[in-house]
Amino acid sequence: MEQLQTFFAQQVPWVQSLIGLALLAIAALAINFLLKRVILRAAAPYLDTQTLTSDKAAAWLATVIPLVIVSRGIHYVPNLYPEVAIVITNVARALIVFSIAMAIAKGLTYLNELYERQPRSRNRPIKGFVQVVKILVLCGAAIVMISVLIDESPLLLLSGLGAITAVLLLVFKDTILSLVASVQLTTQDMLRVGDWIEMPGMSADGDVIDISLHTVKVQNFDKTITTIPTHRLVSDSYRNWRGMREAGGRRIKRSIHIDQNAIRFLSDDEVADLAKFRILEPYLAAKRAGIADWNASELEGETSPVNARRLTNIGTFRAYVIAYLQWHKRIGDGFTLLVRQLAPGAQGLPIEIYCFADTTTWSEYEAIQADIFDHLLAILPEFDLRLFQEPSGRDLSQIGAHVAASGEQCPDRQ
Repeated sequence: MEQLQTFFAQQVPWVQSLIGLALLAIAALAINFLLKRVILRAAAPYLDTQTLTSDKAAAWLATVIPLVIVSRGIHYVPNLYPEVAIVITNVARALIVFSIAMAIAKGLTYLNELYERQPRSRNRPIKGFVQVVKILVLCGAAIVMISVLIDESPLLLLSGLGAITAVLLLVFKDTILSLVASVQLTTQDMLRVGDWIEMPGMSADGDVIDISLHTVKVQNFDKTITTIPTHRLVSDSYRNWRGMREAGGRRIKRSIHIDQNAIRFLSDDEVADLAKFRILEPYLAAKRAGIADWNASELEGETSPVNARRLTNIGTFRAYVIAYLQWHKRIGDGFTLLVRQLAPGAQGLPIEIYCFADTTTWSEYEAIQADIFDHLLAILPEFDLRLFQEPSGRDLSQIGAHVAASGEQCPDRQ
């Protein structure tokens, strides 16, 4: 019996410490349960129901109170070694710093979500700046946590950062580049969410769906996602189609290649026949009057038509195309409109049409462009012009069949 009493007497301090630790843990868990499962749930209807970020920020902030109870209450546990109490206190304080940092980070995320609900957020996104502040908060929290765990001043850790600055710059090189690029993209309004961009070097051709500190996400028209490092949008070139959308018109720039063998002067009867086109009447009237006046004044006594000015079928066709585009209801007003000849070559004489459709919708734009060129290609025979096309196998076979039918023979080679 005396040995048993001695044993219990020796174990009482340990039992008291265990009981104290158990009571402290139960108190902390009870407070945590009360805050998160009762109070926060009761307050949930009054918080922002469009996002869960505010709930997460409040939950991290509520975690601080149980940790404060542990850090303060550990000193009241009887018969506990001072070293153990110090370790538990430091860990609890470090977790308090971590919880506050996470609450701030979630709060910043919530502020960004509130800002993104505003119409101006499409022009001035702040997601990159929010991420930078998060990094600074978490880095500061890490320094404070380490200083709390080792029970030293944070200034001691900061004083040693100078020796590892080069290493930090190397580790955070992409973050620094992305930060500078994000500031430039935002302040200079170079990129917005919703912009259509083309960046062939990154296989990107689509709409920007997200701009963050490190990456920009582009949803291509085939519904794939291309992720571009933010700093590449400053160091490399890309095309932004925002100006086209804001202008309200999309450019049509395409050429019709004319067979040069079909270009010739028009006779008076042909000019009179072309006058049946109503949109050509003003041009033909002005042109014939000008040519008649010039011939009368400059070719007095001349009888050869070679020296006279005459209308050409290619020039009249260009005038028709201009008049047709000006008449067309889906060609935007106030934009550049011209029809010009490019340098002739082996592919014929290019007649380039340069104008703007009155829409930026892709499907409508393609339909307008196709309708215009359908008409122009079909109207070419009216001007006795032919579209240039390189001979294909069928063309060559038809030539051979024609030669065989006509009975012509190739001369023998000597």
